[in-house]
Amino acid sequence: MASSSIKKDVKLNPIKESFINFFELTKARLAISVVFSSLAGYLIASDSFDLSTVLLLALGGYCMVGASNSFNQIIEKDLDKFMDRTKNRPIPSGKMSVNTAFIISILLTLTGVVVLYKINPKTALFGSIAIFIYTCLYTPLKTITPLSVFVGAIPGAIPFMLGWVAATNNFGIEPGTLFMIQFFWQFPHFWALGWMLHDDYKKAGINMLPTGKKDKSTALQVVLYTIWMIVISIFPVSGLTGDLKLSIMGAFVVLLLGLGMLYFAINLYIKMSDSAAKKVFTSSVVYLTLLQITYLIDKIYI
Repeated sequence: MASSSIKKDVKLNPIKESFINFFELTKARLAISVVFSSLAGYLIASDSFDLSTVLLLALGGYCMVGASNSFNQIIEKDLDKFMDRTKNRPIPSGKMSVNTAFIISILLTLTGVVVLYKINPKTALFGSIAIFIYTCLYTPLKTITPLSVFVGAIPGAIPFMLGWVAATNNFGIEPGTLFMIQFFWQFPHFWALGWMLHDDYKKAGINMLPTGKKDKSTALQVVLYTIWMIVISIFPVSGLTGDLKLSIMGAFVVLLLGLGMLYFAINLYIKMSDSAAKKVFTSSVVYLTLLQITYLIDKIYI
C-alpha cells in the first residue's frame, strides 16, 4: 500500500507534462493523420519535390488542425466532463486553463495562416475556411442535430485537396475530386465512431447518428455512403478529372480496398453490434491511407 501511494505522488516533469497537454489539446495523432492526407495530395499533384513547401505544408497543416481541435475543446469543456473518452482532456481535468488553451489556439491559427500563405494565398484561404467551419458551425451543431456530421465533413475533406492546391496554386476538378473522396469517406467513418460511442455521447447530449439511433436505417446509410465513396474514389479512371489520373490497375486496387470496407459496412447492417461498427471504423482508416498511397504509387509508376 505504501509503495502504491508513493507512485501516486510522483509527478511528471513540468516541461514533459506541458508537451503532453499540448499534444492532447491539439489531438496530435489526428492532426498527424490530417497532415499525411495533405502531403499525399501535394505529392499526387506535384511533378517535383520541393522540401520547403512540404515542410511549410506539414507545419501549417498541423497548426490549423491543432487550432481547430483546441477551439473545439474550449467550446466543449463542460460537455467533455460527462464523457469517459474526454473527461481526462487537459481542460476538463484541470491540467490546463481555458485562457491558456485560448492563447494556444490563437497562436496556432495565426501561425498556420501565415505559414500556409507563404505557400500560396489559396492554401491559406482553404485552411482558414476549415478552421471556421469546424469551430463556428460543426462544433456548436453537435448538440443540436445529427446533421452536424454533414457540416463537419466539409473541413474534414479539405486536407486531401489542400495538398493539391499547395502544389499547383489552383482549385479545379482535380482537388475537387480529392475533396469529394474524403467527403463521402467521412460518413461511414464517423457514423461507425458514433455507433461505438453512442452511449458516451448521450451523456453530453450529443448524437452523431443520422437517425439518432443504432438502427437498421443508420446501418443502411453507412452501406450507401460507402458505395458512393467507392464510386467517386475510382472515378478518375474515367479520364474526366483533368490532371488527376488513375490507371485501370490503380482503380482495381482502390476498388478492392473499397469492397473490403463495404464488406464490414454490410456486416454492421447484419449484426448491428458495436464490434461490427469498430471494424467499419478501423477499415475506414486503413482504406483512406492505402487509397492515398495507391494514388501516389499509380502516379509515379504508371
